[in-house]
Amino acid sequence: MRIVLVGPPGAGKGTQAAYLAENLSIPHISTGDLFRANISQGTPLGLQAKEYMNAGHLVPDEVTIGMAEDRMRQDDAAQGFLLDGFPRNIGQAEALDTFLSAHRLKLDAVLDLEVPEEEVVRRIAGRRICRNDSSHVFHAEYSRPVKEAVCDECGGELYQREDDSEETVRKRLAVYHSETEPIIDYYKKQGLVTTISALGAVTEVTERAMRALPRG
Repeated sequence: MRIVLVGPPGAGKGTQAAYLAENLSIPHISTGDLFRANISQGTPLGLQAKEYMNAGHLVPDEVTIGMAEDRMRQDDAAQGFLLDGFPRNIGQAEALDTFLSAHRLKLDAVLDLEVPEEEVVRRIAGRRICRNDSSHVFHAEYSRPVKEAVCDECGGELYQREDDSEETVRKRLAVYHSETEPIIDYYKKQGLVTTISALGAVTEVTERAMRALPRG
């Protein structure tokens, strides 16, 4: 099974990708993991990416595509994979099609996680992170600490990351709409897209996604 997971920031793609990959026994391939692995291992692509990132520039598509292709060639991806964060634009989607065609493979499904824009803003802008341990995460509305701005786990100060401010979230959504959303129409023309509501409990969303996958 070869799947692409698409959705705006705050849709829960990472969480759903992990559950789906486990259920389907295929690797979860995320752009973030690809970058971290290549940079930490000092691969030629990782060194290129680090150079661009250190200069404050976006990593070019060809570097991201190269990392994704290398990962999809690995043995554990022979029977399938779940792509999360790649492709993120039409150029990357076309490159993925070319790669799959060259290996006589094809995508089985594109799952589009749908969340209303205001819900995305609420989810991300409400996050509060512990300064002592970033794995301690709370939410101003959905998962409030017992004491305002104090971590229940360790007593550390809770704060809002700069990336989580409402202004930044809306900018990230604008980028998603202009760059990534067009790949949904691209894949719709191939008959691959199923749109799934990402509202509700994590398990409910996973069940919807599993039901949307082709059988056989």
